Amino acid sequence: MAKQDPRPDAPFYVVLNAGSGRTDTALRCATIRDVLASAGRACELDIVREGAKTPEVAAEVAARAARDGAILVAAGGDGTLNAVAHEALRHGCVFGVLPQGTFNYFGRSHGIPEDLAEAVRALLRARVRRVQVGMVNQRSFLVNASVGLYPRLLEEREHDKQQFGRSRVVAILSGLKTALGRHRNLRITIELDGKAHRLRTPTLFVGNNRLQMEQVGMQPLDHAVEEGRLAAIAPRPVSRWRMLGLLLRGALGRLGEAEDVVAFAFRSMTVHAPLLSGRRRIKVAADGEVRKLELPLRFEALDGQLALLVAD
Repeated sequence: MAKQDPRPDAPFYVVLNAGSGRTDTALRCATIRDVLASAGRACELDIVREGAKTPEVAAEVAARAARDGAILVAAGGDGTLNAVAHEALRHGCVFGVLPQGTFNYFGRSHGIPEDLAEAVRALLRARVRRVQVGMVNQRSFLVNASVGLYPRLLEEREHDKQQFGRSRVVAILSGLKTALGRHRNLRITIELDGKAHRLRTPTLFVGNNRLQMEQVGMQPLDHAVEEGRLAAIAPRPVSRWRMLGLLLRGALGRLGEAEDVVAFAFRSMTVHAPLLSGRRRIKVAADGEVRKLELPLRFEALDGQLALLVAD
């Protein structure tokens, strides 16, 4: 956690995801530099052209930012924001956001503009707000983390985006294709408040974003984050038609009315595989980035740990 607010003339060290091409990247870099220069503020831009290198670049820039008393900024989608925020936590940096993704749940939930120039101007008049992050096995997440079908959905969605373009329509259609296809159900045991509960589900989804909970209609879980908790959602195994019904309820903001969904809020939870399964690792998606983590998985909410710059 950042120990103090940044000084008024603190420079901005920006990690920018190159995204869709050289021309677009050059324009975004120029926009950031021009807005900050007009306000008399210094900045350094580190461009990430390969997504797999984002964690490495974020760690290097965060170390410099901590040394120089700079503000660490992420420019990109939720995956980029996740990688940079993780290093902001590790190095005790103040964290700024320039949302450039498809859904931008984190930025929107904190009132950060999606227009790049406006988002940079917002950084200049912002103050530190300490916000909650989720953790799973010491990996942070800002919006959500999941196991089971959802990580597979994200992997296939990324493949479809590369083939058909990065748009919300492509993301939605790709998700429908995966969710309605064939898949295995998870058989897991979750430990809450010292009690074990067996669960069979296509996917276990853990949310840390009120906007996302509101959007799918999961009341009263949309208030969990404000109360220092995380929200868990686990659909029961159902037929394809009933799965389609769940998806439609989510799209209409009425998922909370469904009988085929287990949902609860928590501060910490441990997920175990069945004793005889032999499984030691499992794919986990955290803010859209998929990686394998060791079992058991420990989810927890860290309230007020991230020093985020938010405009008044």
